[in-house]
Amino acid sequence: MQIKKTIEKVPGGMMIIPLFLGAIINTLFPATATTLGSFTGALLTGALPILAVFYFCVGTQISFVGSPVVVKKGVTFLVVKIGTAALVGLIAVNIMPSEYITGGFFAGLSVLAIVASMNETNVGLYMALMSQYGTEEEVGAGSIMMLESGPFLTMVTFGVAGIASFPWEFLVGTILPLVIGVTIGSLDKEMKAFFKPAVPILIPFFAFALGAGMNIVNAVRAGLLGILLGLMVIIITGFTLFLADKYILKGSGIAGLAAASSAGAVVTVPVAVAAANSKYEIMAADATALCAASVIITAILTPIIVAWYHKRLEKKKLAENPQLAVSELTIK
Repeated sequence: MQIKKTIEKVPGGMMIIPLFLGAIINTLFPATATTLGSFTGALLTGALPILAVFYFCVGTQISFVGSPVVVKKGVTFLVVKIGTAALVGLIAVNIMPSEYITGGFFAGLSVLAIVASMNETNVGLYMALMSQYGTEEEVGAGSIMMLESGPFLTMVTFGVAGIASFPWEFLVGTILPLVIGVTIGSLDKEMKAFFKPAVPILIPFFAFALGAGMNIVNAVRAGLLGILLGLMVIIITGFTLFLADKYILKGSGIAGLAAASSAGAVVTVPVAVAAANSKYEIMAADATALCAASVIITAILTPIIVAWYHKRLEKKKLAENPQLAVSELTIK
């Protein structure tokens, strides 16, 4: 049986499928964790400890060593992405009743879902696209953008936008595993290599645990709304990142478009934010489902948009300099 290949046919499958499997179990057998207890019960209810290990391992892979160009590009995309999420969150909080819509077509949509989905770039997808369409410096910028991982910057975004406040102890506790990971990975390359395989391995486990806190009915209902959220991420953050790439970094705009996505790890953010501020508990499950949908949509559409824009730039170059086409034919 080719289970792994089958799962990976779904964009973000190693995260999405275990997430929905957990939701199905929780919907059909809600007392499973209590009934079975022990290791099974701990897995069904233990998303946060798994996430602590996951973010530590992610931290070991983050490197700040690079050329000034790499740092400039990475920091610019990081700031613009977070700034865009904060601005949209600020607008949304003044439109939505209690930051959470409970009725009608938009039922389940919340400021938490919007900010979380926009706050993190799918760095793996970004680096893959830049390896094909960008420069080495643009690929390297992904190492800086990995700092978006986790709920810490989402909490900071909420604070900057004046949406919510969190106790400083929770903020420290949220980022500490990542910081410790960065420190250890920077001090010892062997430790960095040792923890690297654990990053993808942990994904299905925390996804399953997160899904076990969801209701499959709500998750399915979030489908169409999640598609719209994914489109919002691409259109809004894609626009600001494109402008930053073109006019601040003097690039082609491709790197900015490639960063307009939702990272798989955004599904972990709502639960972590709810743990830090109880007012978000009521919307955490819906926000998780919406973020999962946004991950899928952006994973599908972002590469298509980047490839289209790259092709457009190539056509423009050939139109401006027909000799390029002649040269290519001569080489072939």
